Amino acid sequence: MSSNTYPSVSDLTLEEKASLTSGADAWHLQGIESKGIPGYMITDGPHGLRKSLASSTGETDLNDSVPATCFPPAAGLSSSWNPELIHKVGEAMAEECIQEKVAVILGPGVNIKRNPLGGRCFEYWSEDPYLAGHEAVGIVAGVQSKGVGTSLKHFAANNQETDRLRVSANISQRALREIYLPAFEHIVKTAQPWTIMCSYNRINGMHSAQNRWLLTDVLRNEWGFKGIVMSDWGADHDRVASLNAGLNLEMPPSYTDDQIVYAARDGRIQPEQLDRMAQGMIDLVNKTRAAMSIEDYRFDVDAHDEVAHQAAIESMVLLKNSDAILPVAKNAKIAVIGEFARTPRYQGGGSSHITPTKMTSFLDTLAARGVDAKFAPGFTLDLEPADRTLEAEAVETAKGADVVLMFLGLPEAAESEGFDRETLDIPAKQIELLEAVAAENKNIVVVLSNGSVVSVAPWAANAKGILESWLLGQAGGPALADVIFGKVSPSGKLAQTVPMDINDDPSMINWPGEEGHVDYGEGVFVGYRYYDTYGKTVDYPFGYGLSYATFEVSGVKAEKTGANTARVIATVTNTSDVDAAETVQVYVAPGKAAVARPRHELKGFRKVFLKGGESVEVSFDLDERAFAYWSEKFDDWHVEAGGYGIEVGTSSRDIAGVATVTLDGDGKAEPLTEWSTFGEWSCDPVGSKVVDAVRAAGERGELPKLPDNDMMRMFLSSMPINSMPMLMSEGGKKITAFMLAEYAGLTK
Repeated sequence: MSSNTYPSVSDLTLEEKASLTSGADAWHLQGIESKGIPGYMITDGPHGLRKSLASSTGETDLNDSVPATCFPPAAGLSSSWNPELIHKVGEAMAEECIQEKVAVILGPGVNIKRNPLGGRCFEYWSEDPYLAGHEAVGIVAGVQSKGVGTSLKHFAANNQETDRLRVSANISQRALREIYLPAFEHIVKTAQPWTIMCSYNRINGMHSAQNRWLLTDVLRNEWGFKGIVMSDWGADHDRVASLNAGLNLEMPPSYTDDQIVYAARDGRIQPEQLDRMAQGMIDLVNKTRAAMSIEDYRFDVDAHDEVAHQAAIESMVLLKNSDAILPVAKNAKIAVIGEFARTPRYQGGGSSHITPTKMTSFLDTLAARGVDAKFAPGFTLDLEPADRTLEAEAVETAKGADVVLMFLGLPEAAESEGFDRETLDIPAKQIELLEAVAAENKNIVVVLSNGSVVSVAPWAANAKGILESWLLGQAGGPALADVIFGKVSPSGKLAQTVPMDINDDPSMINWPGEEGHVDYGEGVFVGYRYYDTYGKTVDYPFGYGLSYATFEVSGVKAEKTGANTARVIATVTNTSDVDAAETVQVYVAPGKAAVARPRHELKGFRKVFLKGGESVEVSFDLDERAFAYWSEKFDDWHVEAGGYGIEVGTSSRDIAGVATVTLDGDGKAEPLTEWSTFGEWSCDPVGSKVVDAVRAAGERGELPKLPDNDMMRMFLSSMPINSMPMLMSEGGKKITAFMLAEYAGLTK
């Protein structure tokens, strides 16, 4: 067989089929050269290529990797609310993969930020599944547009680092469907990632790698996924069970291909299942052949750095700007304090740690642009006690400055893959320094560096300006200078709520679990869904972010476009003379519902760039899913009939206008039985006719009259009809029999 032949699984021996279902080493697929199947490389992402220098030999090294563009991690990029920009980031990542002969880059990670203490929050997109899915899809589509594969991860419910290799995430079906699966679902249906990586953890007691309901029933049969599923590194604990569940590829290999061969021979694996899993691997290889055949490709380092630069600009969120302290005038006397200004924390720790092609700090940028500024490090980037000499030097540096730019945040030792944070606070020595500087100079702008939210309320009074810069990647220095000095206006919006106190978060009562499990007791009330529903005070709400410009959202209108669909329009106007961007956000607020639902949920957004004084009309089409909740009763999405509010604004708590639509509902109704309550009978389209018949028969004297006082009606409403004799003795028994007979007649 020639090397140009693309084989099918029917061309392979049993042993060859088995070999395709595990890697050759930690970073390579297991090829079959004699059959024309190469062993392509796969390697880490997700915010740039992390190809270990040791990967050619199959080794793992988290520190030394080939130079690649380091884009802002998802913590920052998610705050851009700009899918088009994110698509460009994906395209650039793919080009670097082509140069390095990497067939699949592992990412993006779209797990939900259930709790802001999660150690890997820097790598995930949002507390909101709609935002996470509609942003991260840009990475998948962008990368794959160049002929390189992605690996959407970690499927599913990998929401903490504590005990991540074995913890059971105990989650209701409704919470899974509404919170923890939708980002994956949207990306699968929209962009068809070539691979999906299953998570380490168990879900309701079963390891993800062995969960047939997850990997086959939902992912493939329900969502239509066409690619392959691989394990996270070390997440496969039973190759036979995993392959039967729908796992195509074990990574890294356990060198147990013989187990698959034996299982196929003795019937524990059906031939057709092994064929499906192996054919998936062949299909993956064939998708990547064209890109992997390109020789001597070299990506444009400067062009990619510029993409990273733009991404960094749009990642920043301006939280506070009292007295218009930002932007800083170019002739201002500037003091820069904080080691982060000289030694930026530009990415998170762990498997995504990239060696950047360039790195320019904020201080380096000031020097390159001829900006005169005094600098003092103020503290060290570790968790050691404060250095009073450094503190005193910083306070002295701040004296007499027009503006003090204080770079504060979390050192790498405070958050990384592998462990969860213990507090939302930034190190105490940094707060002490801020207080000492503020005692000498009130004109302070705090620039934050962190991968997940930090407490702001305890120290915010000491700062006139707060710029949340997250982790900005390799071009963070120039991007910060552009924003701070007003070359561009900040346009980022929070992708997660900044709470007043970590104990306000509803997941804390079950965080991080105990005795090998963690109960997701908050259900669907994650992030702003909880804070907004229950009126909890937060520091900064989901979707919030200031600009140097001012905007007005007006003319909010909604119209019904189908039985359970709608269109909403609004006008956004830049009411200033500053060219800038605003993100219009659409939330759906259900009316009276049969289940507990969040006050509102994000169902649309659009970032618009407007010149000073410019207006534009924006429209959003809301499909049936925008109004639905997952009904465990129907085991399906369910839209109730009735009124829904459609809110348009600039954050979850800055709503400019509300329109209402009345929907027909999807008509789903559960058959009524003797165990259905009288209240359920009364609300059902058919059951209500039976209740009317009971009342009419009572008036005619054919049946006992139903109780007609508030207390008895309350009891009756919540009571299964087979319990009516408890209230009405023999008469209740007659009514129950009558209702069941009438219902049977109406539903023949």
